[in-house]
Amino acid sequence: MLPLLLSSSLFALASTALGQTPSAMNAKPTIVLVHGLWADGSSWSKVITPLVDQGFKVIAVQNPTTSLEDDVAATNAAIERTEGEVILVGHSWGGFVITEAGAHPRVKGLVYVAAFAPDTGETVPKLSENAPPTKLSDFLKETKGLLTVSKEGVAEAFAGDLPKQEQEVIYAVQQPASPKVFAGVGKHAAWKTKPSWYVVAAKDKTINPQLEEWMAKRAKAKTTVLDASHVAMVSKPKEVLEVILEAAKNAGN
Repeated sequence: MLPLLLSSSLFALASTALGQTPSAMNAKPTIVLVHGLWADGSSWSKVITPLVDQGFKVIAVQNPTTSLEDDVAATNAAIERTEGEVILVGHSWGGFVITEAGAHPRVKGLVYVAAFAPDTGETVPKLSENAPPTKLSDFLKETKGLLTVSKEGVAEAFAGDLPKQEQEVIYAVQQPASPKVFAGVGKHAAWKTKPSWYVVAAKDKTINPQLEEWMAKRAKAKTTVLDASHVAMVSKPKEVLEVILEAAKNAGN
């Protein structure tokens, strides 16, 4: 009995010395979801509820999509609202953001969903040179210096595997984006030091799937290929959820 009591006491003392209680050490990580361009936090709605149902705390960042720095600041603010470990999940441009914000010491893993995964010093245009371009730019509209995607673009290049009703919602809630985001230069490449997962959207017409596969391989990410459009978390939510859960389970190991 005495050895058991001593072991328990030593474990408690060690945990306290590290600033963590045994319950905190066993707590599930918070899932921080980062949307891409021409979207908002509601793009994650189909994975938020099942994550909460399984006991996870979830925060969906509302990126201003005004610059890389602004979006990283918004994501870092979300991380600071959490306690304990964090899994960052980024879609599209959100991958650029989590690659930067992932340098935060409490971030234990990264999940890229049809997303950019830049290296240090890369911009979106520079990174995109590694595969043939898509036709998304044909559907962009400029209004007072901000860019949006046309309804035709949502159907043809963004969310082609969704019902028309869901395409209408995506068009309606999109956040206009500043062209400044395309000049954002990555200073960190968190995938070099944090375990990473990547969901390739095989039917993506916004980011070339070949580029997605190339970025996933470079990042040495565990890769899942889905028969999905760019918005894989909307059209294939169960499959994307499985990847997030895997990351949450294994990132700290």
